[in-house]
Amino acid sequence: MTSYRPDALIASDISAYLQLHQNKSLLRFITCGSVDDGKSTLIGRLLYDSKMIFEDQLASLEADSKRVGTQGGEIDFALLVDGLAAEREQGITIDVAYRFFATEKRKFIVADTPGHEQYTRNMVTGASTADLAVILIDARKGVLTQTRRHSYLSHLLGIRHIVLAVNKMDLIGYDQAAYDAIVADYRVFAESIGITAFTPIPISGFKGDNITGPSANTPWYAGPALLEHLETVALDADADAARPFRLPVQWVNRPNLDFRGFAGMIASGSVKPGDKVRILPSGQTTQVARIVGFGGDRAEAVAGESVMITLADEVDCSRGDVIATADAPPQVADQFQATIVWMDQAEMLPGRAYWLKLGTQTVSATVQPPRHAICVNTMAELSVKTLGLNDIGVAEVYTDRGIAFEAYADSKDLGGFILIDKATNATVAAGMLNFSLRRAQNVHWQAVEINREAHARQKHQAPRLLWFTGLSGSGKSTIANMVEKRLHAIGKHSFLLDGDNVRHGLNKDLGFTDADRIENIRRVGEVAKLMTDAGLIVLTAFISPFRAERELVRAMLPEGEFFEIFVDTSLEVAEARDVKGLYKKARDGQIAHFTGISSPYEAPERPEIRVDTTKETPEEAAERIVETIMGTWSPVI
Repeated sequence: MTSYRPDALIASDISAYLQLHQNKSLLRFITCGSVDDGKSTLIGRLLYDSKMIFEDQLASLEADSKRVGTQGGEIDFALLVDGLAAEREQGITIDVAYRFFATEKRKFIVADTPGHEQYTRNMVTGASTADLAVILIDARKGVLTQTRRHSYLSHLLGIRHIVLAVNKMDLIGYDQAAYDAIVADYRVFAESIGITAFTPIPISGFKGDNITGPSANTPWYAGPALLEHLETVALDADADAARPFRLPVQWVNRPNLDFRGFAGMIASGSVKPGDKVRILPSGQTTQVARIVGFGGDRAEAVAGESVMITLADEVDCSRGDVIATADAPPQVADQFQATIVWMDQAEMLPGRAYWLKLGTQTVSATVQPPRHAICVNTMAELSVKTLGLNDIGVAEVYTDRGIAFEAYADSKDLGGFILIDKATNATVAAGMLNFSLRRAQNVHWQAVEINREAHARQKHQAPRLLWFTGLSGSGKSTIANMVEKRLHAIGKHSFLLDGDNVRHGLNKDLGFTDADRIENIRRVGEVAKLMTDAGLIVLTAFISPFRAERELVRAMLPEGEFFEIFVDTSLEVAEARDVKGLYKKARDGQIAHFTGISSPYEAPERPEIRVDTTKETPEEAAERIVETIMGTWSPVI
């Protein structure tokens, strides 16, 4: 590898310099391993020896060298490594730190990922876009837990190129026998998780052995130096170009009635004007009319390029749709098996609705109880009820509508997703779709002639769901019962679903953990939806402590049909009533997961109706609720 400094070319011919860099390929790679395996030192050596440190970094180093009155590479490199170490001391490398450098042959983006186990989620972030992983091992320590964890995650995330960098060889006297033992130990583990090939290299990040060229200290090693391997390894982009055409639509541009363009980055394949394409998930087909790129129309566009295409027909296509080759489109489904890496301090709650973002598609999704979690040390499948921070598990994922996807093994763009908490907007998990569930293709909506509008017309009313929520003892059931009596008296068709009553039958298999409460509300929501489809006015009286689940039920119904009624009674007042003696038992530790005592209650932020039981009687509240509902009634035609 011949490195160079660009200063002369920049000064003499800036256009030639820019053209030179524009045509270089880009390799994204990560460095990972256990704490203090030497990641920052290795990156410092790569940056220094490549002679392509950004100008501000280079100027800073040169200024520091002059300030201390020294010359020579060892001082410059030490200063650079000291700077990286300072970042680590300040906690910066808890997150993923990205570095950029280049050689004559290739440009590089390296993600320095943290070695601590509790920050595994950060390693996943860096690995999600990487082509190659450099897994460091301290030659004095051998294969550690984090070595296995990061290797497994790298393989799981589809990184095909693994470099096993056995670092700090200088500290063991460049002992070939010790190096060979580490490589043999790692090979056994790698084969057990499906890594069929990797490139082992004995290095010293601090001394520079086998970093940019062969080292005289390891005459027994005949393989490539690290940078030589990074410059020549095949890129995944070549494989993407050979696959069928896929364009996830990022945005739609329509400046006038004569132009409608669909913009995005081509995930795979190539496209030309005249090609037949299919819009997913709708399945409509048409042809490509034009391809517009930077500078004007294009005769062809390939994977990795951002373009705008126009279509020959006025088809329904919007952000989140996928434009694909017509004869080999991706699948569309709403139920999947997925591998999930949980990245949040709070445990996963099976049945809770999260936002699922896959490419440009965003849908509501629920995760079912895990089939199993995976122990990265033994590869054993563990029986679990949920996933915690840094856990890896396999579970079924249901989305609220069909999405275009491919298995992650075939496409990171259409197979990799993140889960986002709806309340906090925090990313809580990363996942990989393995395949769609067979029942997703076998179960279809059955068309019926008597629809919900017909049922409502027969009853001369508009369907409603009156959702009473509040603490135990707040008065939900009492008020809901009075409301139903008044509706019945004026000839309305209604049905009351009470929390205690439902748990005697439909939900008798559920307890009171957070996960069980979520499933309790999900089931009740589905039943209530079916009843509103029958044209009924449905009343529910459930604590329903979590906003996310109440919003999940709201989203099941047409806009305007869901009425959240917050029976706002303070904990002190509810506990003073304690008609069933539940609060006393909860205080005595006889009842676990009791809302308000050992389990949280998330009060509605914008309920349609708020009832303050300290200011109005149940009868007055019921009368006001009926008047409000009647006042919002939509005429039934």
